[in-house]
Amino acid sequence: MRMVKTEDVVNFCNLRTNLANIKDYPGSYNGLQISNSGEITKIGASVDAGLVQFIKAIELNIQFLVTHHGLFWNPPIPITGVTYEKIKLCLDNDLAIYGSHLPLDCHPEIGNNSILAEKLGLKFEQSFLSFQGTNIGLITKNDQKRIQIYRSLKSLFPQGISAMEFGSEQPEKVAILTGSGQSAVNQILALGTDTLITGELKQHHFNIAQEHKLNLYACGHYATETFGVDALGREAADKFNLPYEFVTSDCPL
Repeated sequence: MRMVKTEDVVNFCNLRTNLANIKDYPGSYNGLQISNSGEITKIGASVDAGLVQFIKAIELNIQFLVTHHGLFWNPPIPITGVTYEKIKLCLDNDLAIYGSHLPLDCHPEIGNNSILAEKLGLKFEQSFLSFQGTNIGLITKNDQKRIQIYRSLKSLFPQGISAMEFGSEQPEKVAILTGSGQSAVNQILALGTDTLITGELKQHHFNIAQEHKLNLYACGHYATETFGVDALGREAADKFNLPYEFVTSDCPL
């Protein structure tokens, strides 16, 4: 059985995601969040750092789990309740946890936005929506009719999408912001598009779509953010010639 140093995999992931140069939300703590004994034989990936996902990873003999929504969005002290269960489970089973949030949203190759654009046949034009100096959304060129985009989204996200179609029937540009798209809705018209593909929106965005003649597609926060961690996990596994597995979730949101 091939074994690789945890440190080497961490260094690879840090460099691949440009972690040192991407500022994130307070508490995200991108990078290695829980260490293990120092060696791994299998890499996995999961959107969320949840207790169920950790249990599944251990059952799959994963020792290094790449997550998009990591452990430490809130202060982890006191370490009680579910926080204690998750950390103890990882330590008892030698499972290292690695988190990469915004670096895996905005990455030009293995980012959630970029991979989604590629799957939809949309061409990169520019990035937008700056967060502390880094643009986290994409504006893409489009030559498809709206119905084609809708059908592609329905196929790509079979769990269901919410479509609010009040804009142009063949938008020349399409904005993409995976995960939560609330901050992008009010910006897209100024950037030359009336169409946004995202993960989740709020109820009032339906009214905004009607009033401002927008096409808004909400495809699920979880579903739109499976791409980046899967890509990073696969690349790391290929780099070190280790087995890899994606830890799925039935999250409907």
